[in-house]
Amino acid sequence: MGIIRAVKLAFDYIKYGEDDAGSEKVRALDQVDLDVEKGQFIAILGHNGSGKSTLAKHINALLVPTEGSMWVDGIDTSSEEELWHIRQKAGMVFQNPDNQIIGTVVEEDVGFGPENIGVPTPEIWRRVEDALDRVGMLAHRSKSPNKLSGGQKQRVAIAGVVAMRPECIVLDEPTAMLDPNGRKDVIQTVRELNEKEGVTAILITHYMEEVIFADRVIVMDQGRVVMQGTPREIFSRVEELKALRLDVPQVTELAYELKKAGVPLADGILTREELVEALCSLN
Repeated sequence: MGIIRAVKLAFDYIKYGEDDAGSEKVRALDQVDLDVEKGQFIAILGHNGSGKSTLAKHINALLVPTEGSMWVDGIDTSSEEELWHIRQKAGMVFQNPDNQIIGTVVEEDVGFGPENIGVPTPEIWRRVEDALDRVGMLAHRSKSPNKLSGGQKQRVAIAGVVAMRPECIVLDEPTAMLDPNGRKDVIQTVRELNEKEGVTAILITHYMEEVIFADRVIVMDQGRVVMQGTPREIFSRVEELKALRLDVPQVTELAYELKKAGVPLADGILTREELVEALCSLN
């Protein structure tokens, strides 16, 4: 069993009418199977309403299954008495860092999580320094979060999760509110935590360029897993992705159009360097 495992996971939201008159069930997840090995970098794609954020909230036990099961490092997330153990193992970073940052000083905010799980004070400060150093924010430890850019705030939010020493970090569209430079910094931070520290990373995003270095990509639609594979396998299926209202990386789109026009290129080109090399090899 991997560190994250779902079996026939289903979840229903309750949708109420006006003035709470009547209600209906809306199935947000439908028979989802998922198995994530420790140390993997998994990307989850899907248009709005596909169920990807609902799935993320199950990994952190913010939601529990209506049907089926979700396990985090062998712990059933439906087990209420294990809630805090689950959240120590799987940390969550949300889309808007302002919803996650509560401290008036960066280092105090990063230390809030470890304090709440009972880490001794000397160890808290060691963890704060280590976490801020990992995300490149150590020089900003004494600043107010209000003085930081969006990308810097998101790195502080990541540091707050890292300081709790989770084995897995779930990032729910962490770059959606950032400019291109901020997005690049945050994704680089996540990649380094995954590659250098062995932290399992589950990234939910709608920016295709962010997933090309993932170990595996999962595509969701209408609450179901409809495609999964390596980034190259997934982005070789351009027409299928477009039918799901998803884009592909710009360079992949360019290579696809060139191939349609008769240029003999391979499917699933992911980077500019790959495209340039492929075009130069045609001479």
